Amino acid sequence: MQKTSLTSRLAGLATLALAALPMAALSTAAQAAPATVAVKDLNLLTAQGNAALKDRIDAAAFRYCAERKAITDRSACRSGVRAELNHKADRVRSAQQAALTHSYAAR
Repeated sequence: MQKTSLTSRLAGLATLALAALPMAALSTAAQAAPATVAVKDLNLLTAQGNAALKDRIDAAAFRYCAERKAITDRSACRSGVRAELNHKADRVRSAQQAALTHSYAAR
């Protein structure tokens, strides 16, 4: 039971971290809402979880960069959003692995 609680807390914190995605480096960050991706329901230690995350990150990048007029601007924007979200997802993945390891160590 403790494993579920710890995992839920870590997933919740990870979701907040992704929701607070800073896009200061992108020129329209002042007008655009942050790109958010829900991860609480995903297990990033599985292929299925990572595939779902990739789809969500792609969708978030398309939404965030939709207002860009030039194709090259949109492409660069999407690449930046994907890179930042993937970096944050690595932290979530590490937290999930740590929670799993901690759970087994406590038994």
